[in-house]
Amino acid sequence: MAGKTKELKLDIARIGAVSAILTQPDNARACYVLAHGAGADMRHSFMGKVAEGLAGRGIATFRFNFPYMEEKKGRPDQPAVAHAAIRAAVAEAARLCPGLKLVAGGKSFGGRMTSQAQSKAPLPDVKGLAFLGFPLHADKKPSSERAAHLAGIAIPTLFLQGTRDGLADLGILKPVIAALGSKATLHEIEGGDHSFAVLKKSGRTNEEALTEVLDRLAAWIDQLA
Repeated sequence: MAGKTKELKLDIARIGAVSAILTQPDNARACYVLAHGAGADMRHSFMGKVAEGLAGRGIATFRFNFPYMEEKKGRPDQPAVAHAAIRAAVAEAARLCPGLKLVAGGKSFGGRMTSQAQSKAPLPDVKGLAFLGFPLHADKKPSSERAAHLAGIAIPTLFLQGTRDGLADLGILKPVIAALGSKATLHEIEGGDHSFAVLKKSGRTNEEALTEVLDRLAAWIDQLA
C-alpha cells in the first residue's frame, strides 16, 4: 500500500485529548471512522488488520481511543462521553480527508456507541454505519433491548456478523434487522465468532474470514450514495 499512516491527537471538547491514527492510501475514495471494542484499544491487532486491509482496498481509516482506554481505566466510558469522542473523530476525519466519502462504526462496543450517537443526532456528512460484530446482548444472554435505538437511524447500515457470535444471537438479530427495512443489510460470516475467528474444522483460516469481511465492507461502501 502506498500512502501514509499518521499518529495524531484528537481533542474532545470538555473531555480532553486522546490518541488517534489515520491510515490513508494514495488512492483513497472513502474514510471509515473505526471505533474500537470495549476490551482492546485502537492498536489491537484486529484493528490494525482492518485498517491495513481496507487501505489495500482504497479506503482510509481513522482510528482513535475512547477516553477510558487512553487513561487505562477498566470500565468503558459513559455513553455521553463515548458519543462525544465519536463526534470529534468524525469531524476530524472529515477535516483530514476532504472530499472522501465518510462512513462510521467499528468493532462491537465502538459500533454500538456510533449507532447510538447517530440515533440521537446525525453525524455530519456520514453516509452509512458499518458494524464489525454488533453486540446485541451480553454473552449468551439473548435479548434485543440494545437494538431499540436502531429504528432512529435514517442512513444505511451494514451488520457484519459471525454465525458463532455469542453476543448476537442471529435468531434475534435477523428480525431486528428485517424490521429496519431496506436501509439495513446483514452479511453473515459462516462459522465466525465475535471477532470473525473460525474453527479449524471449518476448512478455512481466520485470515480468509477477515478477507470476506473486508471485501463485503468495501463493496458496501462503494454502493453508498
